[in-house]
Order: sequence, then C-alpha cells, then structure tokens
Amino acid sequence: MTNAEKTRPTRRAALLGDRQGSYAIARGVRMSPTKVRRVVDVIRGLDVTDALDALKFAPQAAAEPVSKVIASAAANAQHTDNLRAEDLFVSQAFVDEGMTMRRIRPRAKGSASRILKRSSHITVVVEKKEA
Repeated sequence: MTNAEKTRPTRRAALLGDRQGSYAIARGVRMSPTKVRRVVDVIRGLDVTDALDALKFAPQAAAEPVSKVIASAAANAQHTDNLRAEDLFVSQAFVDEGMTMRRIRPRAKGSASRILKRSSHITVVVEKKEA
C-alpha cells in the first residue's frame, strides 16, 4: 500500500461528501449521551428554523447545547458556502460518548462506590434542501 491509499478522508468528506452544507461539533458537553440522544432524535430531519423553534420550547436541559450546535452549523454553512438558514435542514445528528470522570462516594462500613460523570460529543450536519 502506498501512503496515499492509507490516508483517511477528511471529516468534511466523511460527513458530507461533495454535497453542499456544513457541520458543527460540540465536544465534552457535560451531559449523559443517553439524555442528549433523546433530544437529537426529535430534530433529525427537520428544517433548521423548525429545529431551533422546537428546541426553544423543549423541557429537556440538553436542548440548549443541541440548539447551539445547530445554530453553529447553520452559521458555518452561511459563511463557507453562502447558504441561507432557511434553505438548510438537519441531515445528520448524532451523539458520541465523551470522557467519563470517575468520582468516589463514601459508603457504609468503610466501603466506597463509584460515581460516573459522563460527557458527550454532539455532531450536527446541515445540508441544502433539494428543490
């Protein structure tokens, strides 16, 4: 194998290919991935404006960081490809597990139990709507 065959595709090529759009990633968000996935599942496939409106009134605490990532992805698309937010939709949205901080809680009889403080990486891809 030559060196050119071993190289991985760029993140943009892996997420978008040659389609118009952009992406944004929030790393190390101090929320459990399972709680964030509940919110992300609601907005996947929606228009950007509809997704932001839905998240504005969502009762979950994870709605705020997800809306920030969507707004950032829309701003990236506007800056790099000159696309308007009204022409975009959320094509991909997924949550990966981030770093887990481990803490100790004292328990009875000199024992201890572990507390896991989980974090997540939120990725949102927005693309131009097909006419």
